[in-house]
Amino acid sequence: KVFMNTLKYLQINEFLLNVDLWRLFANLEELSKISLSFLKTFFETVKEHVSKSDSPMDFSSILRKFFQGDLCQAHQIYCLNYTSAVFYLENLRQREDFGIYLKQWCEQNKQCKRLHLPELLVAPLHRLTRYPLLLNNIWKRSTDETEKGFIWSLKEKVEKSIRDLEGKVKWLDNFQKFRQLQEVIIWPQIWDRNKRFFVPECLKQSLREKSSENILSSANRLLLHEGRLTLAESTRLLDVYLFLFNDFLLITKIKRNKKKHGGSDTGLIPVCPSLTPELQSFIREGGFCTVLDQPIPLDRLILKNIDPVHVTVFSLRNAFLIQHENRYRQCVAVFLLQAQTETAKKTWISQIETAISNYTTQHETKKSTFCFPAESSEI
Repeated sequence: KVFMNTLKYLQINEFLLNVDLWRLFANLEELSKISLSFLKTFFETVKEHVSKSDSPMDFSSILRKFFQGDLCQAHQIYCLNYTSAVFYLENLRQREDFGIYLKQWCEQNKQCKRLHLPELLVAPLHRLTRYPLLLNNIWKRSTDETEKGFIWSLKEKVEKSIRDLEGKVKWLDNFQKFRQLQEVIIWPQIWDRNKRFFVPECLKQSLREKSSENILSSANRLLLHEGRLTLAESTRLLDVYLFLFNDFLLITKIKRNKKKHGGSDTGLIPVCPSLTPELQSFIREGGFCTVLDQPIPLDRLILKNIDPVHVTVFSLRNAFLIQHENRYRQCVAVFLLQAQTETAKKTWISQIETAISNYTTQHETKKSTFCFPAESSEI
């Protein structure tokens, strides 16, 4: 509330007017009001029982009122906005005026107890997970069987609500991450990726690949591993950034232009906190990733470990080979990659092997469940 009320005060005085209060704090006021009301009612019941020993401690009506009412719903609304709030906060912190508001106006307040805003924003999430513990403790101490049954069913409903919420939060977090990747990953046209393909200017418009950017928009796609590696080419070493998804591997070239492809300023792109720190830093520097070659489906990917003896002549260390095969098992591309350390290399090999194994198992399960038509020879 120190942070929220201070921001309101500053905006009344026409400072930080372009900071969205809802995106940062969501329904925090409503949540605080409901939580405080529950707390007061709860302790009043306990106090009444202590002062009057003959007064029964009936929690059923209190629990029914709040847990079947707005308490969990208010928490859910706040928690679903949490990922977006952290995303928004990370970008606001880059601003000098917002930094002054955080450090000089709020963090020095004694009520904050040296806690920063990110540490405070997560508190309602932790509180929600403690409600089943509270209900369980009340259930243990209850002596009335009817009351025990009601409290137990209530505890199970709250736990289910939390599990459902966790799934929604993970989905939203994944959505934010992939939306960020769509901003950062650039898909060149086929004639830009490979100079062997000649396309007259008059035909380029009709051949433009409009769906490449939408490849990452699949709801079922997961990013399993990512990181920077070095690609060995015939005359040079190239910095690349690899994205391992649950169905394909994407190899991109690292570009450090201050202007994003298309002329917009990458410095203004909001940076998703769930991305790796390396990629976050890279994006803030105005970088983006240009797709080097077509995505490599995991069922067409051959992974080979390279013995150090074989690459000594090229002064390469921690190297491994990725081979892309087409549906006829012909090799259409080869990538000789070098990791920074032997540990990083082993991690990449392990991650790719596990991803291939999981994909193969899942694909075989689907084939045994459904009967697919034969693939056309014209594809």
